[in-house]
Amino acid sequence: MGKNLTFNSVVIATFSNWKDGKRTPTNGMIEPLLSFFGKRSKEIILIDAQHPGSDTIVPVVETHKNGKLIQSKNPPFLFPPLFVLKKFNTLKTQPTFKIRDITTTFEVLLFKKNKTDLFIGLESIYTLVGIIFKKLRKIDTVVYYVSDYSPIRYESKLFNNIYLWLDRLCVMHADYIWDVSPAMMPARLKAGLNPQKVKHVIQVPNALFPFQISYLSTNQLKSNSLLFVGTIGPENGLDLAIEALQIIKEKIPRVILHVLGSGLQSEEEKVQKLIHKYHLENNVKQYGFVFDLKKISDISKHCMVGLAPYRSIPSSVRWYADATKMRLYFANGLPVITTQVPPLGKEAQEKGCALVVQDTKEEFAQAIIEMVSNKKRYEQYRKAAIQFAEKNTWENTYGSALKIMFS
Repeated sequence: MGKNLTFNSVVIATFSNWKDGKRTPTNGMIEPLLSFFGKRSKEIILIDAQHPGSDTIVPVVETHKNGKLIQSKNPPFLFPPLFVLKKFNTLKTQPTFKIRDITTTFEVLLFKKNKTDLFIGLESIYTLVGIIFKKLRKIDTVVYYVSDYSPIRYESKLFNNIYLWLDRLCVMHADYIWDVSPAMMPARLKAGLNPQKVKHVIQVPNALFPFQISYLSTNQLKSNSLLFVGTIGPENGLDLAIEALQIIKEKIPRVILHVLGSGLQSEEEKVQKLIHKYHLENNVKQYGFVFDLKKISDISKHCMVGLAPYRSIPSSVRWYADATKMRLYFANGLPVITTQVPPLGKEAQEKGCALVVQDTKEEFAQAIIEMVSNKKRYEQYRKAAIQFAEKNTWENTYGSALKIMFS
């Protein structure tokens, strides 16, 4: 049913990071949503509100007709004004940017002439505006699409309570909740959400485009090659991978860690210091931030093992979110070494395509050494990884969600 369902108008309100005047792949599901609904909706309105720290901070409103972009513009009314936004344009949660997101979404929906069949909000603030317009009968169905969640998201008790309150409002009043991970709803209930007030929850795990699901034969892989893809920062644990690498090097001198990603300058400098400290300059190959998804897959499928060294930070959203990098690794035939943090790790371990260890350099290093040194075991894990990913497409993920919603 999901394949044939046709909408007249879909509104997607989401976020992104912009760099060098371009939207980066680090965003709120923009490409997969446009690709999927472009085949199923006569009109899509995309509200793209950039995260703080982007080099472009005026929201972009795109109009797509029958799958083609026909207009891209900035909202005529911007509040707070640009000079205020510039003052607070640093990479952390900024209340001024949240106000901007609310006013932009409200403005788009207020002046939209036709009725919206489906509204998808990637954060609570967008979704709440959608709920208001549903009450005004300008929207038929509101989806609250949650890509990350943590019951202790902010150190500030005030900020955290506001965050939880907004999330609960959306969970109670949106028509459907799309959670990317099954760990999210139990965390909400533990944080005090009344289960009797929860609306329809649908699991919508992260996925890939078909061109990303591609792998080589084992004899085409680079020997002893490891891969890390992701933002360089405390939660993602590149430092753990590098600390483990200096242990691995003692057993496997020619081991190479390929790193695709970037982060704050301070975080990147920490990584460089670790590389120099352990004399790993010849064992780490850094690519920086790679925009092209195909290029990422091309590099990935030549490697042997994918690393997801998430750190066990209590406030980390990684305890409850999906792990897209792991899905990418599986799609390219890479078994994964990860920590106890991501929910997907437990599922993947049960399927025989990942090893889950504690986030210590000793355990992480030993797991990698065992994986690359035992050819028979490696082949078993590689085969399981390929099987895990073969149907993990956005078409299947969103198609299944729509089938539940509208069948």
